[in-house]
Amino acid sequence: MSEKKPAASGNSTSGGGGGSGGGGGGGDNKEKRRKESILDLSKYLEKTIRVKFAGGREAAGVLKGYDPLLNLVLDNTIEFLRDPDDYKLADDTRHLGLVVCRGTSVVLICPQDGMESIQNPFIAQEG
Repeated sequence: MSEKKPAASGNSTSGGGGGSGGGGGGGDNKEKRRKESILDLSKYLEKTIRVKFAGGREAAGVLKGYDPLLNLVLDNTIEFLRDPDDYKLADDTRHLGLVVCRGTSVVLICPQDGMESIQNPFIAQEG
């Protein structure tokens, strides 16, 4: 009987094997990851883009390369500095040069050409 108890725990372990079979289902997820990115950044290669990051940083540079995880390589990059008090963009910038941007921190990508800032229509107007 003591041999059956380890066999019972072996069944429990084989249940874990079923979990690894579920890991085989994870292989299907890997196939899904191989699909093309939602964004087609190829049209922005060698063009100046603006990138906003989680945490509020902003930068602009020439897109030199990217991968499916949205890791970006920017050249001639300029960071737009923020005012630490109200977190609005200041007029100050700093030149960074060649930069690799981690895709998980990228929030927004847009072309630099044709971009303009507008007032927030949801802020109550004082009058």
